[in-house]
Amino acid sequence: MKRRRATTWAASSLVAALALTGTLTGPVAAAQDRAGAVVATATDPVTHAENDRVPEGSVWTQSYFPSSDDSGTELHADVLLPEALAKKKRVPVILSIGPYFGHSGQTGPEDWTHTGPSNRFQDFIEGTDLFDEGYAFVMVDLRGFGGSTGCLDWGGPGEQADVKAAVDWAAKQPWSTGAVGMYGKSYDAVTGLIGNNLDQRALKAVVAQEPVWDMYQYIYSNGVPRPNVTGTANAYNSIATTDQMADDDPRYLANSRWEETHPECLTENSAGYRIADQRDKHWTSRDLARMAKRTDTPLFVTQGFIENNTKPEEMQEYLGNHQGPERGWLGQWDHVRGGDVTGDGRLAMGREGWYEETLSFYDQYLKGIKPKVDYPAYSVQDSTGTWRAQKTWPVVERPVTLPLGDGSYVDDGGASARVGLAPSGEATPGPRQQPSGEWDMENAPALDPAAPKGLAEGQAKRQKAGEITSSFFVWSKPVKRAVRVTGTPQVSLTAKGGGNVMVKLYDVAPDGTAVMFDEQVSLLDTGKLTVDLKATDWTLASGHVLAVEIGSIQTGSWRDTPSGETIKVKNARLELALDGPADDRPTAGARSPFLDTYLRQYTVDLPAGPASFTVPTTGRH
Repeated sequence: MKRRRATTWAASSLVAALALTGTLTGPVAAAQDRAGAVVATATDPVTHAENDRVPEGSVWTQSYFPSSDDSGTELHADVLLPEALAKKKRVPVILSIGPYFGHSGQTGPEDWTHTGPSNRFQDFIEGTDLFDEGYAFVMVDLRGFGGSTGCLDWGGPGEQADVKAAVDWAAKQPWSTGAVGMYGKSYDAVTGLIGNNLDQRALKAVVAQEPVWDMYQYIYSNGVPRPNVTGTANAYNSIATTDQMADDDPRYLANSRWEETHPECLTENSAGYRIADQRDKHWTSRDLARMAKRTDTPLFVTQGFIENNTKPEEMQEYLGNHQGPERGWLGQWDHVRGGDVTGDGRLAMGREGWYEETLSFYDQYLKGIKPKVDYPAYSVQDSTGTWRAQKTWPVVERPVTLPLGDGSYVDDGGASARVGLAPSGEATPGPRQQPSGEWDMENAPALDPAAPKGLAEGQAKRQKAGEITSSFFVWSKPVKRAVRVTGTPQVSLTAKGGGNVMVKLYDVAPDGTAVMFDEQVSLLDTGKLTVDLKATDWTLASGHVLAVEIGSIQTGSWRDTPSGETIKVKNARLELALDGPADDRPTAGARSPFLDTYLRQYTVDLPAGPASFTVPTTGRH
């Protein structure tokens, strides 16, 4: 199989989706543009020799079919079949469904001179030799995007209907064996999770890289808006209204202009993002983790624990609800694909063999071919950069509830914490910088701005002096031997006062440096509160201390409104899932390059303070 070309595919910043297409109602002659590139229709396939945007070894057709919700929505599909496919021969289908398959570009106009199918997953096609291996590849535009009509419905019932229709359509085509797999990253990984949730018989396997596990969590954190609360809606409205290539099929062009005569679609799309209540039907219908209960489609996922875009929130709930075969690459990387490489040629995830393992996964479940390699169910890279194999994730040797006690803070957005950070005579550092928030699920900042120098250490010193500032800290005793914090940490507390709360976990080294490795925020009122942090897989080395910070939102990317109130916290507790690394089963893989970037950005000075709890050691019994 061909290795992905670093120069061509290293900087993957696309948002993808696979989908299937339908058949035109009547024969249409293939069109030809001024540059001489042939445009495919449903009845006139086009090869690479006729149009250089068609992948080598394939033939391209375009088709249209209705969505499954009786809304009148018409979906468009680009179909790529093996060029050598014999007449009446059938092949299994790899389907990708999403908003980024527009012929003029994925998130906006690109430098194409003529129309053709999207190259979003050219790396996957080449890396697996997909057509030589006997697969079709189908890309379906979600409603409102590319050549599909209808109003945008970000992860909602409309898009769920599109996924159902696409899987059914792909399975019933005369060139299809009826076995369908889904492939995607980010947005098209979300549609893969939706496909699993629909539990259709034709869908035999899903590969979902860096998905969103619950759509609400991408826009809000427990009621606190993220900076993209309006920007993501604007980004997808912009993609939906992108001009397509003038030489395209007339039906495609007419569908692509849907929003010109239906401007309410854009307004309605934006309105949904402004609903802050997680219990609202708008969001419960998009809670993919909850909706995964008792599903069993074979599932292959990737997730970066420290990525700043599609974060590992509710991942454990989704996987816990899913009951079918699972495969996973989990580790310390940002928003990348399994085969991505960095500018200097290193694998972004650090592990070889993405395309081989993915193809083997599809061969097993779409063709019934027994794998030649005994791949681990889960290949996991922890915070040391070391890879291990395990049968599931998380592996928990010891669940613990740790008492954090009481404390107080001022919900002032960090204003009191910043006092004294500036040298004498200089102005106090201002409020934290906010990113623009104008991003889609593929293109988001890889890192939040660094915390002001001395912020954490200064607050700890003032806490020791008895002051109440923007947060307070609690420290453990040094761990006696290495212990891994895995799964989804959870903090429970009783509060008096209202506003916001931010919880952070730090790995504190003996030299007084500390890495913030997990965080979460929430709105808070007087009463009891429980907050799930992000899923993690972080190893505390022997002699290190676990520090917990509870306070106002001072860092990160949230658009919070500080209440100014003094919040009193009682009976705070931290629930952790612990695992001992001593009996890890190693598997192949190198350190992700992004791990060192993360460590540089999120390491602060924070000497250990007075210990008030113990993180127990682990060991299998």
